[in-house]
Amino acid sequence: MAVSGLFTCRAPRWCGVVFFLAVATAYAADDPKVNLVPERPARAARADLRAETDLVLVPVSVTDPKNRAVTGLAKDSFRLFDEKAEQRVLHFAEEDGPISVGIVFDASRSMAGKLKQARAAVAEFLRNSNPADEYFLVSFNDRAQLAVPFTNDPGDIQNRLLETGALGRTALVDAVYLALDTMRHAAHSRKAVLLVSDGGDNDSRYSQGELRRRLRETSVAIYAMGIYERGMLVLPEEERGGPQLLDDLAEQSGGRHFPVSNLADLTKAATQIGLELRNQYVLGYSPEGPLNDGKYHRLQVKLVGQGNLRVTSRPGYFAPER
Repeated sequence: MAVSGLFTCRAPRWCGVVFFLAVATAYAADDPKVNLVPERPARAARADLRAETDLVLVPVSVTDPKNRAVTGLAKDSFRLFDEKAEQRVLHFAEEDGPISVGIVFDASRSMAGKLKQARAAVAEFLRNSNPADEYFLVSFNDRAQLAVPFTNDPGDIQNRLLETGALGRTALVDAVYLALDTMRHAAHSRKAVLLVSDGGDNDSRYSQGELRRRLRETSVAIYAMGIYERGMLVLPEEERGGPQLLDDLAEQSGGRHFPVSNLADLTKAATQIGLELRNQYVLGYSPEGPLNDGKYHRLQVKLVGQGNLRVTSRPGYFAPER
């Protein structure tokens, strides 16, 4: 039986029951499809957020030209469009609540000389996390496996990574697919995947097209640290197509790709990703058009008067069909 996409806010300023398309999509354990329409609750927790009002929440990150997270922007700094129709922003907040994070770690043969720095980058990311966060670890070479189920102890992840070697081919697409399925059991509404890889895929059962479709059905943002060899005229087989694949996954999910050519820069990229996740804005609107058309709705967020800043958000969502 599918679980409806209800989200009950715990912070005082967020109290109420809202329709959570972009941030808090819920999943039923026995149903891979996303159920975006909540059952109507008997009552709302606050009078100013009526239960019959559908509020779509869109997470947004803003960075400067040096990739640093930008905070302190006001609501009127943003314009939000659903299928080119501008929406009135009814809810605005800066978000730093707990996150469910899946770490997807490449342990294929092509990572043999990169494991030490990749482990250090994950450790740096975990060091800057919120104590209330939860994590799981998917490691992969020619097969993807859930190496550490959900845990609140970052040490569980780091200890398992110390035991991880590098061998075999690369089933990156399968690994991300497994992470998305695992995220269905997340405790928190905010969900992200940290993908550490050289980006190639040569041994997955799922296709890239199937993964893209699956991504569109979730609310999980993918932040990828792509590790590429500097100055190589011909990339190894494992890495061919890697940058484009990681770019695509990040863009489709509303996350970002951080390409790294110097292994010493991996920890810096991990710190930037952690800061970006900790400094997001959330825009909420109530769509004027129909939500039950079963179509993919394209979203666009623009900044007003902030020409040198970059805004990142999920490009769209699938509306349910009834």
